[in-house]
Amino acid sequence: MSHLGSVACKVTNLKHLTQLHANLIQNSLHHHSYWVALLLTHCTRLHAPLAYTHLIFNSLPCPDGYVFTSMLRYYSQLGAHSEVVSLFKQMQYCGIRPAGTFVYPVLIKLAGEACIVFHAQVVKLGHFQDRYIRNAIMDMYAKYGPVKFARKLFDEMPERTLADWNSMISGYWKWGDEVEARRLFDVMPEWNIVTWTSMVTGYAKKGDLESARRYFDEMPEKSVVSWNAMLSGYAQNGFAEKALRLFDDMINAGVQPNETTWVTVISSLSLHGDPCLADSLVRTLDQKKIHLNCFVKTALLDMYAKCGNLETAHRIFDELGVYRNSITWNAMISAYTRVGDLTSARELFDKMPEKNVVSWNSLIAGYAQNGQSAMAIELFKDMTATKDLKPDEVTMVSVFSACGHLGALKLGNWVVNILNENHIKLSISGYNSLIFMYSRCGSVEDANRVFQEMETRDVVSYNTLIAGFATHGHGMEAIELMSKMKGEGIEPDRVTFIGVLTACSHAGLLEEGWKVFKSIQAPAVDHYACMIDLLGRVGELDEARKLIESMPIKPHAGVYGSLLNASRIHKRVELGELAASKLFELEPYNSGNYILLSNIYASAGRWEDVERVRGKMRKVGVKKTTGWSWVEYKGEIHKFIVGDRMHERSDDIYGLLSELGRKMRRNGYMADKSCVLRDVEEEEKEEMVGTHSEKLAICFALLVSEVGAVIRVVKNLRVCWDCHTAIKIISNLEGREIIVRDNNRFHHFSNGLCSCKDYW
Repeated sequence: MSHLGSVACKVTNLKHLTQLHANLIQNSLHHHSYWVALLLTHCTRLHAPLAYTHLIFNSLPCPDGYVFTSMLRYYSQLGAHSEVVSLFKQMQYCGIRPAGTFVYPVLIKLAGEACIVFHAQVVKLGHFQDRYIRNAIMDMYAKYGPVKFARKLFDEMPERTLADWNSMISGYWKWGDEVEARRLFDVMPEWNIVTWTSMVTGYAKKGDLESARRYFDEMPEKSVVSWNAMLSGYAQNGFAEKALRLFDDMINAGVQPNETTWVTVISSLSLHGDPCLADSLVRTLDQKKIHLNCFVKTALLDMYAKCGNLETAHRIFDELGVYRNSITWNAMISAYTRVGDLTSARELFDKMPEKNVVSWNSLIAGYAQNGQSAMAIELFKDMTATKDLKPDEVTMVSVFSACGHLGALKLGNWVVNILNENHIKLSISGYNSLIFMYSRCGSVEDANRVFQEMETRDVVSYNTLIAGFATHGHGMEAIELMSKMKGEGIEPDRVTFIGVLTACSHAGLLEEGWKVFKSIQAPAVDHYACMIDLLGRVGELDEARKLIESMPIKPHAGVYGSLLNASRIHKRVELGELAASKLFELEPYNSGNYILLSNIYASAGRWEDVERVRGKMRKVGVKKTTGWSWVEYKGEIHKFIVGDRMHERSDDIYGLLSELGRKMRRNGYMADKSCVLRDVEEEEKEEMVGTHSEKLAICFALLVSEVGAVIRVVKNLRVCWDCHTAIKIISNLEGREIIVRDNNRFHHFSNGLCSCKDYW
């Protein structure tokens, strides 16, 4: 036995260990707990292979507390945390306690929010005075809450280590309590690098980069982690150039960057979007022979994608091969959606071995941001049908946007139900998206309700609701909201004034509009465009022309577009020609301008000029944009174009349209054929205007909706005069409120009247 003890003391490598093991087998001691525990201790010290260590542990049919403890130490040293928990449960099942307290800090950290179970157990076993256990429990309360429990433990400590102070400071930063974090820092008996770094990280995450930099500069000694904390602060708050300058300082200070540093710096370059800087960094990586792990390569992939070099990004993606993770896939999907290549993005998405919420969000946002709102909603439906996957706020913001662009209120309400069912909390940005959705879906009342329920609002909150009021023609409400905004200490910006002036225009509030316009210190060209539109609405076209001529800045297409539309409404041919000539220079391929001028000529009976304008369109290669109208029914979007007979209920739609036509004519309606080409037969003219997409959409809605229900229609172009007149009569005949959103504003038709007062 003594010679075995001598051999055991001389074990310095795995070969010695296997020799000792062989000696124990020869002496039939390999089933004794003492020797098995000793072998496992050596396995831990020498980092023995897992399979060999398992073999030793499993050689004992009934391990005692020392053997279990030795195996726990091995797992703990290996970082095999799940095995630590599993083995501890096995010990509990056998009624065996670990020899020593070292395992409890590991278990407490792994337990996370459930650490209260171990808190009670260590108190019961009398281990709570162990400083490592005590710190682990306090650290968990500081991370997961309630932080007051952590503070209670901290205050009750007879002696506090630096680790205790640091855990408490980090905890306060985690819960956003800057005051307590700073107070503890100020009363600490001493600080170390961890303490200083916690302060830098805390202020950086709070967005107070000035304070973060002050603490960073005051550090007596900095580690690479400290540098990374400050670099991340700049990068995550959008200060790419400052991050890059700090990185230069780090190199000049002789600090060796680690992989986290490189990922942070590369991410900063991604925000910067400068291909030259990106190439310069890659050369530096090559010169310094930096090992590029999958995280660094993924950051490089994202950087190249954001710099517009998708070819290199995809090459890195291919190089990663089996080392691709979800972050890599998501970065590549986002890269394709960013340039509008939704086909490639979808192909990658479908090939992903495992999708997480970011994967779904990337593609949903890609569809929403590239005008594919219906696809965004369909993908969201697929996401909600996926087990073990919940949408988050990012998902909801994209889907709210998609519903808003489609004007799909029922779908929007369904999405809100999903939000509530999953208990998703919205930030200010999320609530702003919800206000946008309701406004664009024609329910400004719901938009206002959401706004009023918000505890905190920012300038975007006000601007979004003001824009909603504007598109619905609620001028006074928009003006009052801007006053409230100022009363809450939020200064109106350029977008605010555009919204309020648009609201004044749609409501015909000339005096109030002038007052708002004159209150702007330096009106932008968009503000002038709104004012021209307002003057045009009230018939002050000569005043509008004078305002354009007096502008201190060059007018853009929006200015002349407002004048052209006003000329159409008020039949001012000469001003229409002036505005159109400017528009043909500024945006020669916008078909809407040609159509408006053509309609002005047609209304005046100047058919040769109509032909001339249409000939110019053909010469330039401009095609009239196809008019679409759509309505929502049973979670689907039903689209129609002029004369559309592709819908499954076309016969019913045209039957109802014919019936309504007879009723309308009995009520004095005559189709406005003034803008239809002269060489078309009268009967054909009536059919052309009579089967416009919005009329077909309304007839479909009348067929499928309940009696008295509000009908909501969205059109991608401006509603024509004939349809506007017809819808007013239909609203009266059918006793329905019909809400139509065209590309300019909302029209609320009810009892034979429209909210736009026949100006749009």
